[in-house]
Amino acid sequence: MFYVYMLLCNDGSFYTGSTKDLEARIQLHKTGKGARYTKIHKPQKLVYSEEHPSRSLAMKREREIKKLSHQQKQAMLDPKTIK
Repeated sequence: MFYVYMLLCNDGSFYTGSTKDLEARIQLHKTGKGARYTKIHKPQKLVYSEEHPSRSLAMKREREIKKLSHQQKQAMLDPKTIK
């Protein structure tokens, strides 16, 4: 399984990524080694994830989500995860 995920960052922005090992990837982000964006915009918490059977499908979905506006990304989430 591959995962597409969104992290809520301390400044209120979202980071979207994909990975095979979700827990390990989140830990990398938290230590500042996950991505340049999350090194600057510290991740607060995981707010969204979805599973995909292949890497190519996960990467395609990641690109789709990255094209969404901030409001569209917020609309995807359970309101309880933002607070």
